[in-house]
Amino acid sequence: MARQKQGKSLKVRLMRVAAMRLRAMNYWLTGQAMLALLRILRRLPADRALDFVARVARRIGPLTGRHRAALDNLRKAFPEKDSAEIEAIALDMWSNMARLAAEYIFLDQLYDHDPAKPNAGRIEIVGEDHFRQMADENKPHIVFTGHLGNFELLPVAAASYGLTVTSLFRPPNNPYIADYIHSTRRSTSGELVASHRGVAFALAGILEAGGNIGLLVDQKFRNGLLTNFFGRKCQTNPMLAILARRFDCDVYPVRCIRLPGNRYRLEIEEKLTLARNKDGDVDVLATTQLLNDVVERWVREDPGQWMWFHRRWDQRGQKRNRARAGKAE
Repeated sequence: MARQKQGKSLKVRLMRVAAMRLRAMNYWLTGQAMLALLRILRRLPADRALDFVARVARRIGPLTGRHRAALDNLRKAFPEKDSAEIEAIALDMWSNMARLAAEYIFLDQLYDHDPAKPNAGRIEIVGEDHFRQMADENKPHIVFTGHLGNFELLPVAAASYGLTVTSLFRPPNNPYIADYIHSTRRSTSGELVASHRGVAFALAGILEAGGNIGLLVDQKFRNGLLTNFFGRKCQTNPMLAILARRFDCDVYPVRCIRLPGNRYRLEIEEKLTLARNKDGDVDVLATTQLLNDVVERWVREDPGQWMWFHRRWDQRGQKRNRARAGKAE
């Protein structure tokens, strides 16, 4: 009996090792194929490359399982729209996502905004005085955005006004693609902090030193606070609200809007009036919901520029979320 158990245990270990090696090989093959494609695209003029990948994505995207997930989310978010409108938004989404992926290799060429000549390039900035104000103030700030347009341009824009923003990012699961994206973003977007356990302490240290951080707030966060997005329950990371409460710092919404002709509009909105409790402290749950409301407004204005295939409304861990929401109040 003992030998049988040992044999089964060894078999399980071998199967796990084989699965890990197969996954590693798949990552390597996928990574090499992706990097080869990016090297080929790099040889083309930026506009031609971006238009090419957008056309290809509009054909390939609908063949994937994620397209079905996107259509389902779109129908629930926009019940008033017909099938043709829903399909058109989904195709725009694939075009946007493909452009975003290809734009990593052209960021140095695409960002041509000169604060001294604001209308000369392909980037237009609305609310640039907020960037200047943040750069002049000797205190910490938080800026946040969503996966809209090319959000990678935002820290580049901030840097052009003398504002250093340390961005939190979640690296792709594929380590080869993650290394490439991280090296590209670091060379063009300033300081980066990878999302991992304990990252809140690193971000708190930056704010405590008077620095500025940038966060994406529209992703599903397992065991996050239970909030609403497009009228449906979802889990949202409360980290921004917790940091804003601890440091009582200003919070600015910033978004990128993709325009025709591979042009971009970056909008820095007025700082948020954060929800507060009876003691005057930032209300974590209400502020987290406020972030969702801002992103929802953005997405409703430009639905084809958001990633509808994301499992934003997955409800696993809901019981723990309710308990955490009660504590946050």
